[in-house]
Amino acid sequence: MVKHRGATHKLRTRFKLEVNMFIHKSHTKLIYEYLFNEGVTVAKKDFNAKTHPHIEGVTNLEVIKTLKSLASRELVKEQFAWRHYYWYLTDAGISYLREYLALPAEIVPATIKSKPREIRVPQSDRPQRSAPGEKGGDRDAYRTEKATEAGPGAAPVYRAGFGRGAQAPQ
Repeated sequence: MVKHRGATHKLRTRFKLEVNMFIHKSHTKLIYEYLFNEGVTVAKKDFNAKTHPHIEGVTNLEVIKTLKSLASRELVKEQFAWRHYYWYLTDAGISYLREYLALPAEIVPATIKSKPREIRVPQSDRPQRSAPGEKGGDRDAYRTEKATEAGPGAAPVYRAGFGRGAQAPQ
């Protein structure tokens, strides 16, 4: 105890509290499988959520802590925005998870799979558009169909005070 200005105060020291969290190996494997299949994982910053919305049987806290562990080893890239964590699998992470899950090289995450290209309509089947300086085409038809009341004298008449207790102008 130390006396200070007539009051007795305790000396306090600050300790950094380290808490180790044990996560079942089956839960870790579920998280890793989901991450490898999708290539990306999202988790809301809610440590008290009982389940993760995309991974069955795993708490949200377990997902966050497991993927933060991978982020510290630079196996995933972590981003945080609007109370949500986003983790993207890196090339080193792909090789690590492939080895951990004992997967063949042919299996790749969904973010790496190439999508089939969309079929485009050939140029000959498309309607021809007029050149920028030419008259005609859809643009002029659009402009002529429109009836506007804009221009001089088309503005509404402003009558100050009407409706606020004043008499209507005569």
